[in-house]
Amino acid sequence: MKPISKKIIIAPLNWGLGHATRCVPIINALLENGFQPIIASDGQALKFLKQEFPNLESLELPSYKISYGKNLKLKLLLKFLRIYKAVQQEKKRIQNFIDKNKDVVGIISDNRFGVFSNKIPSVYLTHQINVLSGITTFITSYFHQKIIKKFDECWIPDYLNSQFSGKLSSTNKKINTKFIGVLSRFKKEKLKKEIDILVILSGPEPNRTLLENKLISEFKHDKRTIVFVLGKVEDEQKKWTSENIVFYNYLLSNQLQQKINLSKIVVCRSGYSSIMDLAVLKKKVFLIPTKNQSEQEYLAKYLERTKFAPFSTIEGFSKEKLLELQKYNGLKTKPLKLDKNLFCLFERKRKLRP
Repeated sequence: MKPISKKIIIAPLNWGLGHATRCVPIINALLENGFQPIIASDGQALKFLKQEFPNLESLELPSYKISYGKNLKLKLLLKFLRIYKAVQQEKKRIQNFIDKNKDVVGIISDNRFGVFSNKIPSVYLTHQINVLSGITTFITSYFHQKIIKKFDECWIPDYLNSQFSGKLSSTNKKINTKFIGVLSRFKKEKLKKEIDILVILSGPEPNRTLLENKLISEFKHDKRTIVFVLGKVEDEQKKWTSENIVFYNYLLSNQLQQKINLSKIVVCRSGYSSIMDLAVLKKKVFLIPTKNQSEQEYLAKYLERTKFAPFSTIEGFSKEKLLELQKYNGLKTKPLKLDKNLFCLFERKRKLRP
């Protein structure tokens, strides 16, 4: 008799690649524990995960079409109706998929508001119980927590003391949270440090390109060994050299893991997924938060205050600032293996209510 398959929908938000990359260790853990992950997303996030896991089933979801420049809050406010419509569409698409596929036993949504079901156990993955937005933080946090309560559990990728996420993940509200430890797709390797500076770019446009141009102008006459990973997932991987800098349009997980392990210094955004990856690899890192993105600005200041890593604004950055790294401890944590008991939630039977 053919064994009954147990499918889990795993749906990261398409906002940069961070949400998708931190789903990689969860997908691997699901496979190790006898589940069949179904990748559900859109855009670059979906393309990345399909390249990482070419044999897995996938489902394309409506795009939130998130982009930002000088004023993130205003952009999101103006696009609220579009995002709301996308959430309703993805909710309907997920429900239709579950109704047609009786072997789907659970959902893991990484910050996708409409990917949940009343029929099967649904998990929300986030490090932001509190959504920082300046004077409107109370309002944005209230509505985010209201969304989280629709799910059976909320998994927080950090430790109980919120070592890396700080006040973003701390709350006194009645939310069924589980701190599952730091998530990373990477493993530390003892390799000779052949790359002096590794620049890892990520995030939505146009800010990704703005940082790319700034850092190229800073390092183009530098005599050190410098590598740029542009974070542009395309149909074909590309590598080229311009003056003293080696460029990659993007790298798959095993390739990027090797490059980070080969590097002495990493320069990147203060996105939470990047922070987790670099902590597992025990790296010295200089952070440049995305301007007007409150979460990244908070994390950069928090990690500077706790002596993990220095940071700079994009306008204030110069290659001389990398000398500040001598005063900081660097990111470091123990590697994590997800506990198989985490997935016991998905052993429940389907609920009969619509």
